[in-house]
Amino acid sequence: MNLSIRRLAPLTLVFGALLLLSGCVGGDNLFELAANPFAGICGLIVLILDIIAIIEIFGSSRDTMSKVLWIAAIFFLPVVGLILYYFFGR
Repeated sequence: MNLSIRRLAPLTLVFGALLLLSGCVGGDNLFELAANPFAGICGLIVLILDIIAIIEIFGSSRDTMSKVLWIAAIFFLPVVGLILYYFFGR
């Protein structure tokens, strides 16, 4: 079974969104978030999803300025930028 990045990215995005909605990144403040060992796993998943999206953006046929703006959105707003890219950038 040959899965390309274009097929894998939506699946990983849905998986990541389910983790976030299930309370993966919980806590009332930053100190509780840092004390949660599961938060590191969630951060790693978000990082992997961001890298997949950035690779997909680099491989796209859009103009350079559009690529730079999408990558900046994902870099500065990792979760929100990824969701925006999935719904509006593809």
